[in-house]
Amino acid sequence: MPSRRSPQERSRSRFARRQWARRWLTWRYVLVVVVLLGVVGGGVYAVYFSETLSVQGVRVFGEDTVTEEEVLEFAAVPTGGPLATVDLAAIQRRVEQIAAVGAVDVSRRWPHDVQIEIEERVPVAVIDRAGVFRAVDDTGVVFNSYRRAPADLPRIQAADLTDSDALEAAAEVLASLTTEVRLLVDHLEVDGVDEIDLVLRDDRRVRWGSAEASEQKAEVLEVLLQQPGQVYDVSVPGQPTTSGG
Repeated sequence: MPSRRSPQERSRSRFARRQWARRWLTWRYVLVVVVLLGVVGGGVYAVYFSETLSVQGVRVFGEDTVTEEEVLEFAAVPTGGPLATVDLAAIQRRVEQIAAVGAVDVSRRWPHDVQIEIEERVPVAVIDRAGVFRAVDDTGVVFNSYRRAPADLPRIQAADLTDSDALEAAAEVLASLTTEVRLLVDHLEVDGVDEIDLVLRDDRRVRWGSAEASEQKAEVLEVLLQQPGQVYDVSVPGQPTTSGG
């Protein structure tokens, strides 16, 4: 017949079990922390130090007149290193140096690629610089060159073709026109930021003035061109005039 344990023995037994349970709970937390640290550390190593997620390729999107090779040359993306540490801002700045590129977006495409998406400038006019026709976008930036001036783009004739303010003003005027009206324009005569004339392909002339209120002037001109005349003055859009009809 088993002997009965004394109250002191039962108390010591319960105390031992509680001590063991507390120790196991403590070690269990320690074990969880160790496992988590191992997972995090392994992840950090894989992302930032190992070749598992390294740069192995570059994708280019949006190119048309600009070649993929030109984008890659300017981008100079370092390959072989961790994708997570690639300096995307630096790549963007380098690609933005391409004159024909208006906007750039650079991003990571896990696990191994850098993606470069460009938006090219759209020409609204051309200028003749020393016998070379250059494109001008709607902000006045000069970029691509042409052997011959495109037939569908008006020319900008400026007293000073290096005057960036005058080119910007002329480009703003052209950007405000509808496609239909812009196709009627042969060239712009720019004597200054406040002295802009449009000469149409049929030799009619539009006195535009400055680029201020160009959207309103464009709306007035579209209506005014339906009337006979040789000279259309929209420099004061609230008081347009025609003459020489």
